Amino acid sequence: MADAPRFVVHFDRPDRTYDPLAPIVVRYEVHGLAAHDTIRAVEHSILWYTEGKGEEDLGVHFFERIIEQERLPPRTTGLGFESVLPASPLSYEGMIVKIRWCARVRYFFAGGRDFVSEHEFLMGGIPPARMPETGA
Repeated sequence: MADAPRFVVHFDRPDRTYDPLAPIVVRYEVHGLAAHDTIRAVEHSILWYTEGKGEEDLGVHFFERIIEQERLPPRTTGLGFESVLPASPLSYEGMIVKIRWCARVRYFFAGGRDFVSEHEFLMGGIPPARMPETGA
């Protein structure tokens, strides 16, 4: 595989902002697959992870692994997946810790290579944290 594939992802909400317990629909297109790239499996997932100080956490909300040849590209059209989001955790842009949600697509190729593409979205409406103003 000379160049990595390129994923164009479309969320069902243009602003990529979802409420807790709302449905989410993710569709995608793959560009740059060479004719000799044999796809062994495709994984779709929706997950959250933390960034910042301390240990980083990760939680997988939705996971699907496709290995049936008739469901693998290029034999299938309408690539995508959907789920209903959980009640928490909400996206959070804190000063010390951040909680991020993303949709992930992973392709596994014959020969052991794989390619992962992650696309962030927001869950909930918590505004970003700001430094407190100091009286001068």
